[in-house]
Amino acid sequence: MSTPSLSLSALPVRRLTPRDTTLCSDLSQDRDWPREDHKWGHLLTAGRGYGIDAPDGEGLAGACVVTSYGPPGRPDLQAIGMVLVAERYSRRGLGRRLMRYVLEEAGSTPLTLHATANGQPLYEELGFTSVGQVNTVRGTFVAAGPPPRVRTRPATGEDLSTILRLDGEVFGSDRTHVVARLPAFTDRLRVAEDNGRIIGYAGIWPNTDTDVIGPLIARDTETAQALITSLAAGAARPLRIDVDVRHEELLAWLRAQGLTLAFSNAVMTYGLAALPGDWTRRFAPVTVAAA
Repeated sequence: MSTPSLSLSALPVRRLTPRDTTLCSDLSQDRDWPREDHKWGHLLTAGRGYGIDAPDGEGLAGACVVTSYGPPGRPDLQAIGMVLVAERYSRRGLGRRLMRYVLEEAGSTPLTLHATANGQPLYEELGFTSVGQVNTVRGTFVAAGPPPRVRTRPATGEDLSTILRLDGEVFGSDRTHVVARLPAFTDRLRVAEDNGRIIGYAGIWPNTDTDVIGPLIARDTETAQALITSLAAGAARPLRIDVDVRHEELLAWLRAQGLTLAFSNAVMTYGLAALPGDWTRRFAPVTVAAA
């Protein structure tokens, strides 16, 4: 039985909650993406999900997630991710419908997102500008070359306040609500130290078929290498890391450790010329869906 004629652009957008995780994972699978239940659950808890119910009653026709950063109730940056439209409703304006809804909700708050080659033309049409690029590398980590000299150790509850200060300084905005969830979201969270002072931190979390290292914040490349090496030592599956292309030295080192380029995404912004913070110490996000 065919779906009654209906303007998809008129379908209501509703808030998604963690109870919608399975529907969101079904939508990912519909587009040949990994289901990513663990990541969807995190995003729908730390951020706000928006969805359009399919008019045929079969799950979601489209969805996306917005993660806000800055003072509670007064965000100074919002990240858009997981913009997906079911295959049977593709190329009918639903992605544009979701994005326009998010833009209206955001008001004057600046926005950022990571765009695939397929999605970038739509975002450019809506006023987003490309300001950078992230390379996603994947593979089995095989340590090569001299080991990093920087000391790392497991993070403890006592480290949280220091991690939050460092994260805010490097990221350029307060993301306490995301960082505070990392001990539960990640399998392991580690810090790097120099004379007892924390100079970086990183986590590793399970995705569908990889272990993802992120976030990765470090004083320098050697510190980033030490954190990656310590986390990779306990990984049972191939690694994935999303690295800002300006970190050429780290990307070359990762290639030497057996990781290869999987794909690249454009970093785009709306309402600001560049992302805040210190990119020289921001090596990888928690996930590109909330970067």
